[in-house]
Amino acid sequence: MLKSGNVTVMAADMKKAVQFYVDTLGLELQHEGDGHFAQVAAPGLTIGLLHLAGDHGSGPVKSGSMSIGFEVDDMESAIQTLKSRGVEFHDAVEGQAAQVVHFSDPEGNTLYLVCNR
Repeated sequence: MLKSGNVTVMAADMKKAVQFYVDTLGLELQHEGDGHFAQVAAPGLTIGLLHLAGDHGSGPVKSGSMSIGFEVDDMESAIQTLKSRGVEFHDAVEGQAAQVVHFSDPEGNTLYLVCNR
């Protein structure tokens, strides 16, 4: 029934959002249009970046209302790569089934890496 998925992230600063998702995380930029929308691809997930602007201008973007997870095979390698690109991690959870580490995008949205055991 369901074929694929996507998530849309509201961004107050499109340039900064695109730079983070493409340059920092290494995702593929698929489309960028007129400074208000961009689409990036992660394995198995499409992320839309949306800048809400118009006659009323852009309002503040509320962070913390969603999170995006990225599965990795080698947690330590992924952490070191992202740290070298300026990502700061805020916590780690060690479970029997998986290891999870959290970080944030420039808007304060929670993202995480997960390595299943």
